[in-house]
Amino acid sequence: MSENATRTERDSMGELQVPVAALYGAQTQRAVENFPISGLTMPRPFIRALGLIKAAAARTNAELGLLDTDIAEAIARAANAVAAGEHDAQFPVDVFQTGSGTSTNMNANEVIARLAGEDLGRTVHPNDHVNMGQSSNDVIPTAIHVSAALLAREALLPALGHLARTLEARAGELADVTTTGRTHLMDAMPVTLGQELGGWAAQVRAGMQRVEGALDTVQALAQGGTAVGTGINAHPDFGAGVARRLGEETGVDFRVAEDRFEALSSQDAAVALSGQLRTVAVSLMKIANDLRWMNSGPLAGLGEIALPALQPGSSIMPGKVNPVIPESVAMVAAQVMGNDATIGVAGQSGNFQLNVMLPVIAYNLLQSETLLANSARVLADSAISGFTVNESRLQAALDRNPILVTALNAVIGYEKGAAIAKKAYQEDRPVREVAREMTDLSDGELDRLLDPRALAAGGLPGQQRS
Repeated sequence: MSENATRTERDSMGELQVPVAALYGAQTQRAVENFPISGLTMPRPFIRALGLIKAAAARTNAELGLLDTDIAEAIARAANAVAAGEHDAQFPVDVFQTGSGTSTNMNANEVIARLAGEDLGRTVHPNDHVNMGQSSNDVIPTAIHVSAALLAREALLPALGHLARTLEARAGELADVTTTGRTHLMDAMPVTLGQELGGWAAQVRAGMQRVEGALDTVQALAQGGTAVGTGINAHPDFGAGVARRLGEETGVDFRVAEDRFEALSSQDAAVALSGQLRTVAVSLMKIANDLRWMNSGPLAGLGEIALPALQPGSSIMPGKVNPVIPESVAMVAAQVMGNDATIGVAGQSGNFQLNVMLPVIAYNLLQSETLLANSARVLADSAISGFTVNESRLQAALDRNPILVTALNAVIGYEKGAAIAKKAYQEDRPVREVAREMTDLSDGELDRLLDPRALAAGGLPGQQRS
């Protein structure tokens, strides 16, 4: 049979030629022809969520006495196959389609109906059976929430937890390694590498908490609101039944939204989650850039650490090795920030009873979660866990850090300290030497007051916190 062979399908607008091997029907084909925009299709987590929703809907309708059990079970089997990724090639509709996502909902209805019909040996209708009690206007918002919640809980949060634990482990290993602190990219008081990495870990864990907080509203579903929020053509218990079954299937506490009009007309929960993803991206950008600075050199930069050498860094300069993982993570962060801007604009498009930029919200939100999850693991495993420390370079910089004189302020005063710092810097000499010449402090007092490890511990000069 020719690859270009077609069959005739019909919908309410008439006949249309559909590829003979396609499981979908006329409405999907119309969308394929109408939207040759980007070549981007709805992501796998979204198709998974659609399958889960259709299975839960069929079984709920059967439980409510609205759908024959054999048809419901055939639909559920087909929908679960869709959820498992067995038919992803049958979802060709472009992301940039009708703003409600109707084309993608009907794509799922047509594929599942055909699979269920083949299973039963009789016709299963995409609208009357698979879409029973539903509208694209509540299915697609529900699928956004379900897919975003599952992806966050199954991929993003575990990946961020892995990154945080990796940072904490390295912080413990490097707890006693002192380095020069920097503010404004200028030398400041000493800190330990353990403190630096501990700060990064705290950023990541705070980001996890923010995402967790945003997921509470994401787990509230629009299902049951149907076309405009009134629930027309759906049993009053349908939405709650779907949410319950989705929870049983996934282990996530899904529930019906308190107000379905809000759930259909706005995407504020997705906008809020995206904002927290942006915050996580900002944290990863900060960590990535700090690593790039610390790794810079090896001769003309800071050269404090050496990231794992993963690949040649230049097509023309032999031996050059670049900080490729932090650069990759920084690009991910930039993409997530851009996605958040798109989601923010799209969230404003809730006109009256329906948001009409649902597909692009779904695409960008799920891409952000996926990128952050993958980059967090790569950052942990290919950069954080394996970098080495150039302790001699750290010590040489500490010895000549004129800012150490800050520890003498309480003893000799700010003005005297400034004079010592300027002379030490001008003559490229250790602060300890210059202070010995310009004060009457003993060697023992200077050693105690200028001990970098003690200074990194904080507290009064020479006193380490317990």
